[in-house]
Amino acid sequence: MTEAPAGAVVASGLSRRFGALEAVRDVNFAVATGEIFGLVGPDGAGKTTVMRILAGVLRPDSGQVMLDGVDVGAEPERAKSHLSYMPQRFGLYEDMTVTENIFFYAELFAVPRQERRTRGDQLLAAAGLLEFRGRLAGQLSGGMKQKLGLVCALIHTPRVLLLDEPTTGVDPVSRRDFWGILYGLRESGVTIVLSTAYMDEAERCSRLALLHAGQIRACDTPARLKQAMPGALLAITGGDPRAVRDALDSAPGVLGLLLMGDRVNARVDDDARRSPELHARLAAAGITVAAIERIEPGIEDVFVALLGTGISS
Repeated sequence: MTEAPAGAVVASGLSRRFGALEAVRDVNFAVATGEIFGLVGPDGAGKTTVMRILAGVLRPDSGQVMLDGVDVGAEPERAKSHLSYMPQRFGLYEDMTVTENIFFYAELFAVPRQERRTRGDQLLAAAGLLEFRGRLAGQLSGGMKQKLGLVCALIHTPRVLLLDEPTTGVDPVSRRDFWGILYGLRESGVTIVLSTAYMDEAERCSRLALLHAGQIRACDTPARLKQAMPGALLAITGGDPRAVRDALDSAPGVLGLLLMGDRVNARVDDDARRSPELHARLAAAGITVAAIERIEPGIEDVFVALLGTGISS
């Protein structure tokens, strides 16, 4: 394999089994320096397995990872000095203060003592935690704990940051703050690979790999993935959404139906042709709707479409 440039991540042919379960199969992707790359998929898709392989804490059955120019499988200890890995349950010590947790991780990564406080205070200020540095970690909110975990992961200034579902269970405000920190890191040249089950977060990534059943089904920018979605998306508003869905099930030209709160998203082969047909079908079923209009798809719509058609790219 060609050596990856500094700061980049290249995964080639990654596969891993756990007994009879094939958790990851022939996963390939490359992440450029300063990019935010998202692994997106439902629970059980293989996201955590891929993240653990990238971090060097799990060996693949086959394949190779080059991270910041280092072969992770051949030189795992050397690779660790270039990266930080924040798993779903980051190991904060709840009976230690915020500052004590930061200094503990600084010690693990051999950060010079004179740099610890300066670097720690800079990161705490960016995370909005500076005034809480004397508080016990166990007394922080869930969102604050995640931000502290990120501070600890960054204390040794890694070139590559690996985040496994970092905002799961975090409130919306803390999620926004967390992403603000990630954008700042990207601007400073840090390469970020993260996994998420949140489709709205996927929109914030530079590029995405849609993962399902251990395989990458599509990989591109969010905008290009939406453009590549087969068919067109119609939003049907008004009426009982479940009744609308049931009435349109198996209708000609309807490729997929998805309940979205008080509306139904219908993916069709031809919106100009199918829109009046859907109106007529609903009217025949005694269902009056307010509007049927074409809308831009979201990443969730793309993901559902790709799974339903067997398309890969």
